[in-house]
Amino acid sequence: MKKFLLAVLVDNKPGVLTHVSGLISRRAFNIESINAGYTEEAAITRINIVVSVENEQELEQVVNQLSKLIDVVKIVNLSKVESIKRELVMIKLRASKETRADIISVVDIFRAKIVDVSQENVVIELTGEEKKIDAICEVLSEYEIIEVARTGAIALSRGPLPVKKM
Repeated sequence: MKKFLLAVLVDNKPGVLTHVSGLISRRAFNIESINAGYTEEAAITRINIVVSVENEQELEQVVNQLSKLIDVVKIVNLSKVESIKRELVMIKLRASKETRADIISVVDIFRAKIVDVSQENVVIELTGEEKKIDAICEVLSEYEIIEVARTGAIALSRGPLPVKKM
């Protein structure tokens, strides 16, 4: 399976995210991550989708089906252009007095941030590429991970051209 990151610009209307995700899942393609948010234009929402497909033909099917939706304005495969990809993770760890210093060392090495501390746990925030997020999760797995929340990938193309003009 290959992963591709699609930037999908849609009309900012209720139910559009449901239509987009439903179309992909009905075709039995796997959505690795999906997130949506505002853009520089109030009438447009940007949906970032990481989809797993067997080959380029399946990806083309996904793109063709999405482009038929009336609310879809533009679809760009950001995996095919030079782009900057990032993901956010928040990790809640059990932290005792004995383990706290070690956890802080790991946080410093990965240039993460501790965003909450209590007597029993810490919450760490890290933004980076998927490999970096996977790596910190692996290193911290030797401590007691209570909870993990990941956003999934978002991306912007490099250079002056916005997705809507690609």
